[in-house]
Amino acid sequence: MPAKISTLATRKAAARRPSGGLSPLEVEAIDLFISLVRLLGMPKSVGEIYGLLFASPEPLALDALMRRLHMSKGAASQGLKVLRSFGAVRAVYVAGDRRDHYVADFELSKFASTFIKEELQPHLDSGAARLERMAHHLAKLPKAEREAARARMAKLQHWKEKGQAMLPWLLKFLVA
Repeated sequence: MPAKISTLATRKAAARRPSGGLSPLEVEAIDLFISLVRLLGMPKSVGEIYGLLFASPEPLALDALMRRLHMSKGAASQGLKVLRSFGAVRAVYVAGDRRDHYVADFELSKFASTFIKEELQPHLDSGAARLERMAHHLAKLPKAEREAARARMAKLQHWKEKGQAMLPWLLKFLVA
């Protein structure tokens, strides 16, 4: 019974906020996750949606996310699609409501490992191909330029190797 009272109190508090405004806790959570997703090169909307769902005690429908975040349907849909693809958000059933409702998944390791496998690894792989093309162009440079460029290429190759070596360790660490 206390959970039902808490849910009712949360709904009443949210209804009192002007135009679906955000609580200070929600604002801080959203700001935190915007900062994190920007580090990963993702759109701000992804951080906004995850931050609100993270702070929300109840599942939220798409229209509630749009209203509360003052976000277009396209931005909200795209943000949810990204979050769902990484396993950071999932749809849940809410009795008596035909709309999809969403909750944040708090399992960071699932999100991080999916991000590494689907985003970071392909970038490292394409970086390897790019390094090969750069090495081909390096051979065509005048001798004076080639030496300086060769030193820089060696540094890039070193960074790529370190990144490749860290991925399995990072995945193992996150899943453990």
